[in-house]
Amino acid sequence: MPFEAPSVTESEAFADLAHESARFYRRKGKRIFDCVVAALMLALISPILVFISIIVKITSPGPVFYLQERVGQGGRHFKIIKFRSMVVGADRNGPGITCAGDARITWIGRILRHLKLDELPQLWNVLKGDMSLVGPRPELPLYVASYDQRQRAVLSVRPGITDAASIAYRWEEQLLSQSPAPETFYREVVVPQKLDLNLSYITRMSLGYDLRLLLRTAGSLLSVENIKQ
Repeated sequence: MPFEAPSVTESEAFADLAHESARFYRRKGKRIFDCVVAALMLALISPILVFISIIVKITSPGPVFYLQERVGQGGRHFKIIKFRSMVVGADRNGPGITCAGDARITWIGRILRHLKLDELPQLWNVLKGDMSLVGPRPELPLYVASYDQRQRAVLSVRPGITDAASIAYRWEEQLLSQSPAPETFYREVVVPQKLDLNLSYITRMSLGYDLRLLLRTAGSLLSVENIKQ
C-alpha cells in the first residue's frame, strides 16, 4: 500500500500538539520533572554526599558547604549551595572567577571541581525552586548588573545546574588561566557568548532538549578527555 503523506489538516494538528506540549512543559512539566529527578537523585546519592561532606570537613578548616549569592528568575537573589572547594574567605581575597591553579582552591576542592561534584548540593536548590536541572547558569550580581536589555531575558526562566554554555565552557578555568587579564576576558568574551547560548536555549526549551543537555553533560564528565585532565 503506497505511503500517503499527512494532509495539511493532519500536519497542522501535529504542529498544534507539539506547541501545546511545549507550552505545558514550560508552565508545569519542567517543574514536575525537576522535582521528581532531583528528589530521586538526592535519595540515591545520599551516601556519596555524606562521604564528600566528611572529606571536605577533615581536609580543610571551615564549613562543609559554601553559600554564595546569585541572581535567579525575575532578578531575585538566592543562595546557591556548593561543597566548599576553596579556603575560607576566598571570596573576600580574590576575584569572583577562578582560574586553573588558583591558590585559593583546596587540594580536595580541585578534585571536586574537576568532576563537578561540588555542584551536587544544588539539587537542593532545585527542590526549593531556586533552580532547575537545566537552564542558564546563575551569575553573580556584579556581572548581571552589566547585562543589556536583550541579555536580561535569561532571567525570565529559572537558572539551572547545567546548560549548553556549561558544556561549551567545560574547561573554563583552564581557558581563563591562559588570558593575561582573566577578569576582563570573562566579562567581555565569555559572559556574552554564554548569554547567547542561554538565549538560544530559552527558545528551544523542551523536555527532549533538556534530556539531551543532561546526557551531554554526563558524557562530558565521563569522557576520556575529562579523565586525562
